[in-house]
Amino acid sequence: MDKTFGQKISMTFAVLCYIAGLGCAIGAYMYPVKGEYDAIQASLMASIVFFVGCGIVLHAIATTRLRGIVTLSKPDTEE
Repeated sequence: MDKTFGQKISMTFAVLCYIAGLGCAIGAYMYPVKGEYDAIQASLMASIVFFVGCGIVLHAIATTRLRGIVTLSKPDTEE
């Protein structure tokens, strides 16, 4: 299966999102918590969820077979 140019871009951004999520996780782990309701700690943890979620969606787009879906043709079935 050949990947389209858009799928290659999606995979690149998915990897970048995973790396950003990992960076936020490391930052949240190393950040000294200054209280029970620390806004910076909460925003770092929310960023982890956001970046990993974006990475999952972009990864799914990058690995999906889009030939029949985008062109609306059915090459696998007979008409």
